[in-house]
Amino acid sequence: MAEPAYIVTSDSETTGEEKSPAFSDIAIGIDIGTSQCSVAMWSGSRVELLKNTGNQKIMKSFVTFKGNTPSGGVSSQLSYVDEMLSGATIFNMKRLIGRVDTDPVVQACKNLPFLVQTLDIGVRPFIAALVNNMWRSTTPEEVLAIFLVELRAMIEAQLKRRIRNVVLTVPVSFSRFQLTRIERACAMAGLHVLRLMPEPTAVALLYAQQQQQSSHDNMGSGMEKIALIFNMGAGYCDVAVTATAGGVSQIKALAGSTIGGEDLLQNMMRHLLPESENLFRSHGVTEIKRMGLLRVATQDAIHQLSSQNSVRVDVDLGDDVKICKAVHQEEFEEVNRKVFEKCESLIIQCLKDAKVEVEDLNDVIIVGGCSCIPRVRSLVANVCRGKELYKGMHPLEAAVCGAAVEGAVASGINDPLGNLDLLTIQATPLAIGIRADGNKFVPVIPKDTAMPARKELVFTTVHDNQTEALIIVYEGEGEKAEENHLLGYFKIMGIPAAPKGIPEINVCMDINAANVLRVLAGVVMPGSRKPAVPVMEVRMPSVDDGHGWCAEALSRSYGATLDLVTLRKITL
Repeated sequence: MAEPAYIVTSDSETTGEEKSPAFSDIAIGIDIGTSQCSVAMWSGSRVELLKNTGNQKIMKSFVTFKGNTPSGGVSSQLSYVDEMLSGATIFNMKRLIGRVDTDPVVQACKNLPFLVQTLDIGVRPFIAALVNNMWRSTTPEEVLAIFLVELRAMIEAQLKRRIRNVVLTVPVSFSRFQLTRIERACAMAGLHVLRLMPEPTAVALLYAQQQQQSSHDNMGSGMEKIALIFNMGAGYCDVAVTATAGGVSQIKALAGSTIGGEDLLQNMMRHLLPESENLFRSHGVTEIKRMGLLRVATQDAIHQLSSQNSVRVDVDLGDDVKICKAVHQEEFEEVNRKVFEKCESLIIQCLKDAKVEVEDLNDVIIVGGCSCIPRVRSLVANVCRGKELYKGMHPLEAAVCGAAVEGAVASGINDPLGNLDLLTIQATPLAIGIRADGNKFVPVIPKDTAMPARKELVFTTVHDNQTEALIIVYEGEGEKAEENHLLGYFKIMGIPAAPKGIPEINVCMDINAANVLRVLAGVVMPGSRKPAVPVMEVRMPSVDDGHGWCAEALSRSYGATLDLVTLRKITL
């Protein structure tokens, strides 16, 4: 590939804010999964998946560092296993991006055949590839940007034109901080993000388009259909409940978790070789090769168990460490029982949040790389009481096709056949609020609120003559503030001296159609309609790496001296 394909712009040189006009007839959707990637294009009233030079629609998500020229998995698929065994290949960047080293997901990544080093103090983990017997450090953002540069080169070579605007799919459980890391990686690759779309939401849009086309074909009225979407890939599991009618898809509830095929794989690796963590601890050349061999053998076994009841694992790890074992489907399911139980609980919780009974579901859709696992299909069917699974879309292509459709809609492409007369009413996957009422997380915008959204909540002081207030913004579902993701903070100063409970501090949160969050806060004294001090407006998130430290420092420095309590809610 030509040298310019590997130029990654420094994130200090890009903001991701600048926009270029979209092409009037083409839109690009990208689904970068934890282990696989695909690209779809809207062109000529239909969606088409692009193929790499190996004629593959589904490509592996990895970057290999060899010499001075890193290369992604877009074109070099055949050498993936060999490069992984050498420690030169980094993958699973979607699991690592935007996480600190105390995160359980990062801790679980220490068993990967490259270096994931942690200090366990709440900072970015150290990640490195082994190149010529030297550790070459990098970041998940850089790895993703290198991969996107190669992906962009592939797209432009096929279309014979430059592309800039894209829609990317993301997991439901991604924090806003993680979303900014994705945007930064795209900016480093010279791409502008039109939308970051939760994966089941993209599937819901594709489903809405299919239902609209079916209604037109049958001259029907387009009655509302309710569907449950279950998406499980290598790194994440997402569930959505959507109500669709006349091309409009409203997300009624979302649920997500960091469980996926990687957890199934890691559990089976520990089951096959219980002492694996001790054997692989040093991350030497020999240990990395052993780690890779065990990973490949276990992965192959899991794939085979999708179509047969038992499989034999036979792998020589060297130094008289051999695994010769028959693994049965029941054994695999028991080893991963907790993962499957979590999947079930996500479906049940999503239905509850959507206030939808199983009997109300018209369709049940299973997508993602784990959709072929028999236990996954059976657990979804069991929770949905035997409802027949929807067969109208390819499980590995649904999300990226939905992203391409969203790209066409967002770009304003005109389709004479009416295939783009669509609207998706997205929902907030996590609640957003502030710390108040004694270190509690008080949501201002509840989870599953339709977007765009604007909500207000009124707080007041907890001390007499309190002239300052600290607004600490979080997102999540935990009851205590520290159980959630810190998004940012700012201080209101100049509150008129008054007894506690008198000043009214209005906190307003606004999410626009592009999912940009603004937090506004102002002070009003009783009997006055004008703000007592200038209103503060801050775009979130405002914290960068080390945000765990920020929360601890705020608590240490201020304690409860600038706290607030809830006064009353304003209904908009």
